[in-house]
Amino acid sequence: MSGELSAEVVAAHDAAVSAGEAGYIDPDSGLFVLTAAYLAERGHCCEQGCRHCPYGQ
Repeated sequence: MSGELSAEVVAAHDAAVSAGEAGYIDPDSGLFVLTAAYLAERGHCCEQGCRHCPYGQ
């Protein structure tokens, strides 16, 4: 993950992971963001700079 994430973003991410959801709605922008768990399940990096990229991108 790049940069510091707000507590609201971390909570939304953690709630989505706990619920087994692929992502969550960003509380600031309203955009859908994929979770690290979903991205890891996918099995490869898409090189698009995902916020929660488990591959260090």
